[in-house]
Amino acid sequence: MLLKTRGTAFNINESIVGRVTRNQFELDNSSFLICEDELPERDNPFIGVLTKHKIHTNAYYSQPIVSNVPNFDHLSNGDIVVVNEDGTIRTLYRANSHHNVLFVTERCNSNCLMCSQPPKDKDDISRLYKINQKLISLIPKDCFELVITGGEPTLLGELFFKTLETLKEQLPKTEIHVLTNGRSFAWRNMAERLSNINYNRVMFGIPLYADYYQVHDYIVQAKDAFNQTILGLHNLARYNQRIEIRIVLHKQSVPRLTRLSKYIYKNLPFAQHITFMGLEYIGYTPHNIDKLWIDPHDYIDELNESVEFLAGQGMQVSIYNSQLCVLPQNLWKYCRKSISDWKNSYLPICQSCTKLNECGGLFTWNLDKHSDYINPFLV
Repeated sequence: MLLKTRGTAFNINESIVGRVTRNQFELDNSSFLICEDELPERDNPFIGVLTKHKIHTNAYYSQPIVSNVPNFDHLSNGDIVVVNEDGTIRTLYRANSHHNVLFVTERCNSNCLMCSQPPKDKDDISRLYKINQKLISLIPKDCFELVITGGEPTLLGELFFKTLETLKEQLPKTEIHVLTNGRSFAWRNMAERLSNINYNRVMFGIPLYADYYQVHDYIVQAKDAFNQTILGLHNLARYNQRIEIRIVLHKQSVPRLTRLSKYIYKNLPFAQHITFMGLEYIGYTPHNIDKLWIDPHDYIDELNESVEFLAGQGMQVSIYNSQLCVLPQNLWKYCRKSISDWKNSYLPICQSCTKLNECGGLFTWNLDKHSDYINPFLV
């Protein structure tokens, strides 16, 4: 799904965040008007115009305008976009989707072998914070869930906590899922700061890839990451934070998977959710594919034992990013349709499957790298 388009910008000196609408009667001072036919009068109450029309001068409007935009098919009324000085129009929030995120930085203190969003050492924190503060103020109050992601969100420092405080104030009923490596919470004051916010809508999704420090540290390519993560998990638990443990399944994590599950039960019993996640073929993964790829069919025994063990101990377990036809039927009840709608696809062979609507499908970028055992159910 298209989430970004671009045209020619006039009168834009900094990034502008606003809702989009095609209806001139819905305009306010937080709206961009999408013009696919006639251009509007100049005195309409909007912050800018987005149009397919070609405009060659900034004399038409004193307000911001992006002209010569190829199409707006991916935008619905109520979507929230950021319009940049170069004419880029990036979708930040989709009104008709439950899969929305706050992207807070491209920086990270890990460098995972299979990172789907490879980190960049760039000074983007204050710029993205300003954009996200405006975005939060425009998100509908009935928004069910938001994901905070990066990069590593806790690298925002105090701005991370200010973001949570803004969310608590502006969207008190919204569930917040923070994707973090958890290492920053090894410092107790970070977890204590969370406790002071007193925000019970937050769940921290933290990866743990092995029960042995050398394996985990190798996967995340960061020295002492395992010890910091474990200490961070315990500090979060000490301050009554909700925790999800995320395990990506690949050649490096699978050999110790059953031992990791027993380690989690023994040492991290406070975890509210454990997810076993299929590998994404994007970011660093294609470059490290020889180190990572194992057909999901070939780790069924390890996954089966791990999932059934944790579930048998009363822990909540899910399987993400996996296809029903590759898994034994006893694991289907743990499978979730976890892939965000804008990156969810199915193979042509899947179209005839009688369980298509129950299956989570694949990442769009996994259409070229998937299990050899995908076959449709015909009855």
